[in-house]
Amino acid sequence: MPSRPDAPPPEDAAPEDATASAPADTAAGPALWQALGWQPTPLQQQQFSALQEQLRLWNGRLNLTRLVEGEDFWIAQVFDSLWPFLPLLEAEAVAATDASPLELIDVGTGGGFPGLAVAIALPRARLTLVDSVGRKVEAVRAMATALGLGERVNLRCERIEKTGQAAACRGRFDWAMARAVASAPVVAEYLVPLLRPSGQALLYRGQWSNDDQAALDRALVPLRARCALSQARDLPAGRGIRHALILTPTGPCPRTYPRAVGLPSKQPLGTAIAR
Repeated sequence: MPSRPDAPPPEDAAPEDATASAPADTAAGPALWQALGWQPTPLQQQQFSALQEQLRLWNGRLNLTRLVEGEDFWIAQVFDSLWPFLPLLEAEAVAATDASPLELIDVGTGGGFPGLAVAIALPRARLTLVDSVGRKVEAVRAMATALGLGERVNLRCERIEKTGQAAACRGRFDWAMARAVASAPVVAEYLVPLLRPSGQALLYRGQWSNDDQAALDRALVPLRARCALSQARDLPAGRGIRHALILTPTGPCPRTYPRAVGLPSKQPLGTAIAR
């Protein structure tokens, strides 16, 4: 990882008012939201379309993701980011305006998912997005600013093993999430140390087997956590099955975790060689 984030492309490359200039996309019609079971406000719909436009802009410079157009964006990015949060989306609509904002962290955010989609869908939440690639972090920071999310979205450019030991992040979050980052035991070691005692970790997975669950359960023992819920969902338009795993602490996570940079992936918890 570079010692400092690489400089982003010139700021004048991004539109000043992204929500006003984003084109419509037919894949974002009412059927998408009906399938999700949640209806965004007109402003949120504008922000999602603006997010797509921002992704097009920055993807042409940095190759952030191939999931930019049509169903690739609206289903594989937006829908897939939001469906595990449906209970929170429903609660947000009736929450008191003076309720404490949720604190969420997105580990390995890459091109900004699920973090930016969740920030749009939960307008009172505060998001911390972590990635070790400086140019990606700066691109996502610019996208968040263009979408009007800059005051609620914080970016950290570092390895997640360092985030988990940082005083500003350890034990702070209501939700810690990771999508397409590493195997489940590795991701669990990244996420659990970030949780408050009442917090929850969300692991996005594709296919999920009994063997996968057993490996995760072994890894959770030293972390003092458990898998509280496993949900499956078929994405619309035949885009495949997805699983969401919810982890909760059973006690304080030992200070040992996460281990030093690189160790979680080289020696996953729950295996014979893990220490």
